[in-house]
Amino acid sequence: MSQKFEVNGSGEILSDQEKQDRGVSGADMNGISCSDKDKISDSDMEYGSSDISQDVAPGEGEKDFESGTEEKFSQESEDDHLPDNMEQEESFEALLNSYDAEISHDIRQGDKIDGTIISIGKNSVYVSTGTKSDGVVDKAELLDENGEFPYNEGDTLSLYVVSSNESEVILSRALSGAGSVAMLEEASMNKTPVEGKVAGIVKGGFSVAVMGKRAFCPVSQIDTRYVEENEQESYIGKTFSFLVTRYSEGGKNIVLSRRSLLQREIKESRETYLKTISEGDIVQGKVVKLMPYGAFVELAPGVEGMIHISELSWARVDKSSDAVAEDQSMMVKILKIETKKGADTPKISLSLKQTSMNPWETVEKTFSVGEQITGKVVRLAPFGAFVEIAPGVDGLVHLSEMSHTKRVLKAEDVVEQGETIQVAIKEIDMEHRRISLSMKDTHGDPWDGAASRYPKGTVVEGKTEKREKFGIFINLEPGVTGLLPGSAMAKAADASLYDRLKPGDSVTVMVEDISEDTRRISLAPPDMKEGDDWKAFAKVAEKPKESVSTSGMGTMGDLLLEAMKKK
Repeated sequence: MSQKFEVNGSGEILSDQEKQDRGVSGADMNGISCSDKDKISDSDMEYGSSDISQDVAPGEGEKDFESGTEEKFSQESEDDHLPDNMEQEESFEALLNSYDAEISHDIRQGDKIDGTIISIGKNSVYVSTGTKSDGVVDKAELLDENGEFPYNEGDTLSLYVVSSNESEVILSRALSGAGSVAMLEEASMNKTPVEGKVAGIVKGGFSVAVMGKRAFCPVSQIDTRYVEENEQESYIGKTFSFLVTRYSEGGKNIVLSRRSLLQREIKESRETYLKTISEGDIVQGKVVKLMPYGAFVELAPGVEGMIHISELSWARVDKSSDAVAEDQSMMVKILKIETKKGADTPKISLSLKQTSMNPWETVEKTFSVGEQITGKVVRLAPFGAFVEIAPGVDGLVHLSEMSHTKRVLKAEDVVEQGETIQVAIKEIDMEHRRISLSMKDTHGDPWDGAASRYPKGTVVEGKTEKREKFGIFINLEPGVTGLLPGSAMAKAADASLYDRLKPGDSVTVMVEDISEDTRRISLAPPDMKEGDDWKAFAKVAEKPKESVSTSGMGTMGDLLLEAMKKK
């Protein structure tokens, strides 16, 4: 056992009295306050600093000191690291508690969950279910109508639990397969979709096999539109998702609705689509129904618009089917989106023709006056025929421009709707978007040279064309018709001959006058020549009124005698 002694500056051991006289010992120095230390003299401080502890066993003091120092530092080191370790333990514990709080330990068959896609495989999609087990759904169930997979990792899906165990949760968009009565009843209460196969047609609807049970789906509930009787067979054998709208009598009376489920899905997609479109946009659509006044086009599930018949084509369209067909896909322009109060969907007006250039913008560059072109008769009117010379560009052939050879009273006497004809452009009016056409200008004008072919006094044979109160129209050749006045017929040697004429009868006439400029020919009976000579003679004979008759028969007798001599 070692003992410690205090020594003075000479190295002598101090006695107890000397210790008391000094009033302080080296061992007590550590207990003196700062104020007391200030009172100690420099000599005392030197003395205190020279105090040493000596062990009886030499060398052991250093060991004790080193050992005590290591132990002290070791303890301090443990004390310094203790709070960090405790914080890490507390943080890890908080994470575990938070993870446990987020996990639902109560998941049952038929439950609907919203899960996030965590992985996409070749045939399966893995989804976070909110439990310790991830869910898996058949990738084929998630394909869209085009057969494409529209989701990415991180997207959220609404699915139903088909089955679950400690390692895996099977998910689906609808419950299917053989199930218990309780599952169907629960699906009815929770509005959970079930998968069913249409087995056949029954009165008022369809028989559907669902989870090993027989159910009924009214015909009005098999689709979003009413299914006609001749269309019902197309549903047999197909598998759809349904909602159980009625469950009673312990499962003996089960009524399904596919329409309610479709409307629910359509409403979600419709709201999403309507946020992406605006007036003036050109979008893809499909014709779903034709009406006399236009065509209905589906832009997205649950979103339809209408193309008025006037917006189907730049050309005139009499029937919607002349421009488009059902199931035809095409680009359309959104003209107007009108939202009505209380309506689920807005009224959308569309245009097909406005997706292409207006053909009238290029008419002046494409056509010129005097040009002969081919066109199609698209419409007949009381005053003529409309002829389409280019898609969306129509011109009018007036009745007076239809024929040189005959008088046209009705357009249908010359052309038929749909007939292709040759026309000449007479006038282009860009301001009013009108084009005047002529059919007769495409042929030679029969009046050219008519005066030389039919000089005055020429006797020709023609055909009776038409009888009027003032005379008879006689056709001399195709396109050249003259008039035989009634006054001239009365002066014929045999006027009754002209009274018996009918349209198409041949008759001999004489050209009395002709004008190519006015396109008029005056005709007369050939035997009017003698009558004209008699009238001229009568005028001359009237002059010598004072002369006296040498025959004694008077003036009239003289005239008759003179006429007989002429013969």
